[in-house]
Amino acid sequence: MNSICTQDLAVVFGHKEVLSHINIQIKKGVWTSIVGPNGSGKTTLLKVLAGLQACKGAVTLPDFEAQDHSRLQKAQYLAWMGQEQTGGDDLSVYDVAMLGRIPHCSWLSAPSQQDHQSVKKALQMTHAWDWRCRRLGELSGGERQRVLLARVLAVESEIVLMDEPLSHLDPPHQVDWLNLVKQLVAEHKTVVSVLHEVSMALLADEMLVMDQGQIQHQGLVTDRLTHQAIERVFGNRIQIQQVAERWIALPLI
Repeated sequence: MNSICTQDLAVVFGHKEVLSHINIQIKKGVWTSIVGPNGSGKTTLLKVLAGLQACKGAVTLPDFEAQDHSRLQKAQYLAWMGQEQTGGDDLSVYDVAMLGRIPHCSWLSAPSQQDHQSVKKALQMTHAWDWRCRRLGELSGGERQRVLLARVLAVESEIVLMDEPLSHLDPPHQVDWLNLVKQLVAEHKTVVSVLHEVSMALLADEMLVMDQGQIQHQGLVTDRLTHQAIERVFGNRIQIQQVAERWIALPLI
């Protein structure tokens, strides 16, 4: 079953078409990574999937739309982590993570015991619990990123969309993020991530390869056609090779 489907998507900024003829099916319960050169439309596509960017064409969530759900329930079903998100610097780490529970809270009601449990779990999963009382503005870029990730995890949604989630994270915390994604998939959640780190993206289940506002290829990360598409959109300046049973992207010097 698919979690997200699109039909002939297009986005125009001014007189420039930044996305065109986007027809994809993102499977339920898998991790799909989106890669491509700068300016290829990756972030715009993710925003369209999140419902944050107007577009032509259609985006459907087949499993969700099979029933009559409200906009609030959609916010519980699909969570979004944007690139370089700002704001809330005066809020405590705990309160920032609690923002992820807004779709679950009644208007002006205090957080429930379940909300507090979900926030604690999310902060512990991202190793941010120890600084829960610190202000967001006091944190380093990598620490801040882990708090924003906790906010997304606190939603406990069925679909998680993340744009450049590895930004500012050092290698050990990139591995922590990878383990979190694997845990979400093991729970049959759907994860879609835009990544610049091609070697990390190759650890996903499926891949969307983009260039010039279009999908150049969609397929398994283990498929040689996927590797060829990656190499092609990056101008054949990288090469996909298998090392220790994993596929990695090596720059060609």
